[in-house]
Amino acid sequence: MWLPFLYPPPASVYVAAMSAVSLVSMANAGLAELRGNHMAYSKFWHVVAAGAGGNKQGKSAGALLRSRDGMLVAYAPAFLAAAASFAVPGAVDGARAQLLSAALAVHFLKRVLEVLFVHRYSGSMPLDTAVTIGTSYLLSTVNMIYAQHLSRGLPDPPIDLLYPGVVVFAIGIFGNFYHHYLLSRLRADGGGGDKGYKIPSGGLFELVTCPHYLFEIIGFFGFAMIAQTVYALAVATGTAAYLAGRSCATRRWYESKFEEFPARIKALLPFVL
Repeated sequence: MWLPFLYPPPASVYVAAMSAVSLVSMANAGLAELRGNHMAYSKFWHVVAAGAGGNKQGKSAGALLRSRDGMLVAYAPAFLAAAASFAVPGAVDGARAQLLSAALAVHFLKRVLEVLFVHRYSGSMPLDTAVTIGTSYLLSTVNMIYAQHLSRGLPDPPIDLLYPGVVVFAIGIFGNFYHHYLLSRLRADGGGGDKGYKIPSGGLFELVTCPHYLFEIIGFFGFAMIAQTVYALAVATGTAAYLAGRSCATRRWYESKFEEFPARIKALLPFVL
């Protein structure tokens, strides 16, 4: 008896292994965030650099990129892969596969455009961090499309979540963009480094520290609902685990920087977490 909202797992050892690896590695990354072992980007680059001896120039951290360039390295390959999938014969046959590839392309194109025109950056990003994030997103994108391709010919799930998934994805991507925009406005008149950070306000920032992460999780579960594959669900669940840990770490960071940070504001889920 299989789950009624998923395709049966394809006969692919690779996809099965990558489903487990994606879930476990992302969940472990979330636990690392909770333990204070942060991925060195955004505000936590300063924390990691300080922990390495206070060297914010990163001389002991390997090659550095400007933060904007680093985030382009992180997002652009996944966008290009999703867009290129339409040119590969047979890769995106059928409405479900086409909508999944389109949603992935839209998601990462949005991130690239935000990097170029919305976000305000200061400081640097280690090259190895940018490559790690970019490789993770690229593999997730390619594997999600590949797992969808392998589902061709398998029995359709009794519960069809394709079009509800499109709605959930749209909610996620618009909510994520809106809160990214609010964050960018906070730093419109700020300086670089820690001095450029302020307590976010507006939208769901009145209730949680990281509503942009909440909506990113919603978007990834939109992918999972469109795809209805084990791999897509594993990626969405792993992403939720990682961003939950990152959100809790972010809330602690704000508490450490601002004495007036409101205790009522949760990390990720209003009134809960």
